[in-house]
Amino acid sequence: MNNKSIGQEILMCQCLSLLPTEDFDCPLIDYGKKLSTKALLKIFVAAQLDQWCSYSHMEEKLRAFPTLRKEIGIKSISGSQLSRHINDLPTEMVQKMFVKVVKKIHQLTQGFEGLSKDIGRLNIVDSTEISLPENLCDWAFISKGHNAVKMHTRLVVISKDIAYPDKIVPSTGTVSDFESSDFIIEEDDATYVMDRGYPSKKNLMDWLERNISFVVRIRKSLVTYTLEEYEPTHPSIKRDAKVNFGISNVPVRYIEFLDEKGRLYRILTTRFDLTDQQILEIYKNRWLIELFFKWIKGHLKLTKVWSTKPQGIWNQMFLALIALGVSLIIKLQTKSEKTPWEFFRVLRTYLYLPGRRMLKELNRKRKKSKGRQKVPIPLVKEKPLFGNVAVVKKARKKKEN
Repeated sequence: MNNKSIGQEILMCQCLSLLPTEDFDCPLIDYGKKLSTKALLKIFVAAQLDQWCSYSHMEEKLRAFPTLRKEIGIKSISGSQLSRHINDLPTEMVQKMFVKVVKKIHQLTQGFEGLSKDIGRLNIVDSTEISLPENLCDWAFISKGHNAVKMHTRLVVISKDIAYPDKIVPSTGTVSDFESSDFIIEEDDATYVMDRGYPSKKNLMDWLERNISFVVRIRKSLVTYTLEEYEPTHPSIKRDAKVNFGISNVPVRYIEFLDEKGRLYRILTTRFDLTDQQILEIYKNRWLIELFFKWIKGHLKLTKVWSTKPQGIWNQMFLALIALGVSLIIKLQTKSEKTPWEFFRVLRTYLYLPGRRMLKELNRKRKKSKGRQKVPIPLVKEKPLFGNVAVVKKARKKKEN
């Protein structure tokens, strides 16, 4: 999809047409099924794009838009069918589609140089927890009154404004960040950024052996041996040194800095080519993954689970990120200057209108304004206007000390 191909068809249909569903065209995959896998995936991606919050909501939306049903390839559907099929659908199929969507994003972002030309791309790794109903998900038990699953995520930062997940590993809530690192930290030309849950002597030595570039926060328990001291270039940076740790003979860089609240951070990195302030900038960008988790839980409603069974929940994780990936692909193809989150909001607004309407909004020139004129602050404080509807009781005056 590009500026020329976005036409009069409703935008939702154009979004779903971007999904790489060619692997599901084989009749043998759906032998004996009334609802095809291809149609099922399209329905749930549509549900994520438009925040359909329940199976009855899905039924209503599909009944309301015949054009959408035609794009999906169904005449009618029931919520019970959707619930049953999302639990039975092998997650490997949904994961395969997610990988293809990510591959398309990789192709569209080859020219992006990362956070900056010197720093390059970052792979930020962390996990988020999704709480589940206590009485329906005993398989996800963590402690009394607490059932949960985790989504271990690798977020690729390709510019100052664009970051997207290129790999996730679903797990029960009892799987620690340390245990997930073997699955999510792989050889790449990016620098991995992680918090204290990931590095250990074993992991650090393994990453050095595999030539993994990293910037990680370490615990006080990791003992380092100083080889050479460098002069810090910023007041918040308290130490910059070349060190060894444990039995490793490979030197790494150690940086200590204080944040705005005076908290001490201990950073270990392989990036000797950067300044201490650039290392600081890299670690501070770790916050992007926290913002990402907050965003997907709020805007993709990932906390509202459609299933209480493991496979259904794993499928929902991948489907949510596929929906986000489709939005990013359209943003990249239309060359919109909006952030991914701003673009997603515009996309959602125009989902049931012709695609060209969204393009018109994206290309709309804002009218220049002189700005709001400053009004002098009155010397006498104005009395609040309560009106005639509310019941108002006069507040007591504050006691002066």
